[in-house]
Amino acid sequence: MSQGEQILRELINDSEILILPAIYDGFSARLVASLGFRAACISGAGLSEARLGLPDVGIIDLSENVAATQALVAAAEGVPLIADGDTGYGNAVNVYYSVQKFERTGAAGVMLEDQVEPKRCGHMAGKEVIDANEMVGKLAAAVEARSSVDFVIEARTDAAGVLGIDEAIRRGNLYADAGADLVIADALLSRVDIARFAAEVKAPVAVNMGFGIRSRATTPLISARELQDLGVAVVGYSRLLSGCALRGMRRGLDVLMRSIELGTVLEEPDLVASFDEINDLMGIGAIHEIERTHLARAD
Repeated sequence: MSQGEQILRELINDSEILILPAIYDGFSARLVASLGFRAACISGAGLSEARLGLPDVGIIDLSENVAATQALVAAAEGVPLIADGDTGYGNAVNVYYSVQKFERTGAAGVMLEDQVEPKRCGHMAGKEVIDANEMVGKLAAAVEARSSVDFVIEARTDAAGVLGIDEAIRRGNLYADAGADLVIADALLSRVDIARFAAEVKAPVAVNMGFGIRSRATTPLISARELQDLGVAVVGYSRLLSGCALRGMRRGLDVLMRSIELGTVLEEPDLVASFDEINDLMGIGAIHEIERTHLARAD
């Protein structure tokens, strides 16, 4: 049992809703840690988009995902992370070994979903889900595979948008019975559906929220406080940091292009983080301390 696993489990079961920003690179991991968030999740979509330049349609493979997770665990400086295990990369046998690989990264938990492989981002059209009994078998394998009982198994169902809220609730309870510690129904369509899912599923419940993407998100935007009142234990913001980063980079390049066209320098100091700010966030102080302590100096 790692300290991160125990902390995450306690936070999930706490009366206060747990806020999970989704990280996907060193910048986002360090920033979330520096701002004092108690835990975070890893965005599989963010990994695919940032590392491969490809959409979240099941292209990133297990080895790439595990390697990225290990690096993010290190960068997050002790903040407990839930890895994104997608579909588990195959059947129950694949899930068994995938969970072991994710646990060895130092992550505090892993999310597994019931989509047909290759999966799609939860808010994309064209999703399909596997038979519920197949997912139950995959979750049972996941529970058996973990070396620590505190390693969190999060089960995600995408059935709500495909088969309706009643089937999502049925699956949520099947997955809880199979040993899932946390259950998430992605792409719920209303407050009523969120409240029903939270009330009728026997395990702690998570939801994903958009942020500033009201025109595209299938789930209504609801504050964390209201979600807590609806009975939700965990809320993830899976697109917040990657969306903000992309918009910020686009703004920076727009300024650069305008400066080239005008043949001048456009100063917008609020547009970029300073050199010192970036180095401080990346932990340059710790590097300097190691240098002062251990580098040999000429007499």
